[in-house]
Amino acid sequence: MPELAEVSRIVHFIRQHLVGKTVSKVQAQHDDIVYGKAGTSAAEFQKAMTGKKIVGAGQQGKYFWMTMSSPPHAVMHFGMAGWLKIKDADTYYYRSDKPADKEWPPKYWKFLLEASDEAKTEAAFLDPRRLSRIRLVDCPADDIRKHSPLKENGPDPVADKDTVTAQWLMEKLRSKKVPIKALLLDQANISGIGNWMGDEILYHAKIHPEQYSNTLSDDQIKELHTSIHYVCSTSIDVLADSEKFPEHWLFKHRWGKGKKNQTSALPNGDKITFLTVGGRTSAVVPAVQKKTGPVAKEIEDDANGASSKRKRDVKQEEDSDAEEKTESKSRGSKRQSNPAVKKEEDEEKKGNVGRRRSTRSKN
Repeated sequence: MPELAEVSRIVHFIRQHLVGKTVSKVQAQHDDIVYGKAGTSAAEFQKAMTGKKIVGAGQQGKYFWMTMSSPPHAVMHFGMAGWLKIKDADTYYYRSDKPADKEWPPKYWKFLLEASDEAKTEAAFLDPRRLSRIRLVDCPADDIRKHSPLKENGPDPVADKDTVTAQWLMEKLRSKKVPIKALLLDQANISGIGNWMGDEILYHAKIHPEQYSNTLSDDQIKELHTSIHYVCSTSIDVLADSEKFPEHWLFKHRWGKGKKNQTSALPNGDKITFLTVGGRTSAVVPAVQKKTGPVAKEIEDDANGASSKRKRDVKQEEDSDAEEKTESKSRGSKRQSNPAVKKEEDEEKKGNVGRRRSTRSKN
């Protein structure tokens, strides 16, 4: 899934290629999930965008938006596999040699925009898995973050750096008893951190992902705060191009999982292991990330009803991004009821194998 860094990449390209231009033509393809579950329709989106000037672009975590010359504005979320392509621009954060990724218009497009400039800039939003969301927010541009779904999400560690302070983080962690990895993934706490960024942050902070958030020491929380800003700012500075990530980063060496006769390890020989935290696979370096306090798996039930408490703890540990859970469930139902959709998605999955390892495309 595109995380804070990848979304920042596309905002960069929107500002570079689309801001300041008038949308002369829009085609929006009907999708009662991508549009419908966000409370709009393809026809409404097409009507709202046509003839408007794109005057800005912004981001809060995994959400991004294009501000128009007048409301409503387009607010979007990529889901698991969505992306926005700009013709003849290198917007992708992964490298792909698939011929289909070079086609125009791209397969699985949800809307196509054409700007009335000399170069006739063209852009396309695509999503093979239909877990993305495209919505219209009718408000002044400066108030977008005061409306749903952004107002329900936590601060962005880059856009809201003055909010995400060490003291703020300490109060947040001390107020909850969940594995620290699960807390970081919960978009209601902090916006934009997903699986790979969460692992990278915890690795640099030398914190085990299973340890309960309220058991971290003051010094550990300070390290975590430093690590959050380091990983976020560094990955954004290189536009999420992982080939430019520092060589000592966990990201560069974690992708051997499940490959025959290949062990994931850092250049210094430290092994990378994998476990499930908050319903997500986490990469951990045991030699660095030591358990310094209680973790979820080590809390045993007692005879006085602790079993019920444990069930509540487990529930809290799961990834609490409710929108993504709902999207996955609805997609599963769609697969069962429509064999064609299942076949299409399975073919797409085969084509996506290994994409995360490289982050740029030559399209």
